[in-house]
Amino acid sequence: MEAVIFDMDGVIVDSERHWGELEEGFIFPEAVDSDAATAAEIAGMNVHDAYDYLADEYGVTVDESTFLDLYQDAAEKLYTEKAEMMDGLPDLLDTLDERGTRLALASSSPPAWIQFVMDRFDLERYFEEIVSGDEIESESKPAPDIYLHTASLLDVSPSACAAVEDSTHGTHAAKAADMHCIGYRTVANEDQDLSEADEVASGSDALRDALLGLTTPA
Repeated sequence: MEAVIFDMDGVIVDSERHWGELEEGFIFPEAVDSDAATAAEIAGMNVHDAYDYLADEYGVTVDESTFLDLYQDAAEKLYTEKAEMMDGLPDLLDTLDERGTRLALASSSPPAWIQFVMDRFDLERYFEEIVSGDEIESESKPAPDIYLHTASLLDVSPSACAAVEDSTHGTHAAKAADMHCIGYRTVANEDQDLSEADEVASGSDALRDALLGLTTPA
């Protein structure tokens, strides 16, 4: 593989578990006209597509602007105070960087949320490209657009990229882009179907082994 493209939430930082608690405990009761909606259903989607999905499936009680405000109000504290880097990630990124592996980030989160994470953990230096789904005029995950766009920015064939994903939607997006997909299994995403992935890495040690096995020192 010539490049590795990471998702952010649930792969770089352990934010998915916090979002799940916020969505089901605060945002959905305020905005969704049903108590049947679950955070797992929208994992990997950007906020705009999540709103459309929830509106279609359950009905909503607020407009999209208010829905976005609910997320924005929660995001800064979540990313700057609550979320932590996933186990083993600092050492893994250092190792891949030392080996000369080309790295990118492709996240459905808005640019400001990504920047919170980059600044807090000093991660921007590792990634050649950092792409938010909000920055491209296309469909969000599970569509492949963000992965195809990121590969294009790297000037690497999608089939020469490995993607690390923790959600059903993200895994589908990576495979639809013709990438080798590693499904990252943790205690926070046991409700996500990663069966489309080429391989599933359960925990940080398995993820490290998978990525080092796919890449070679430059």
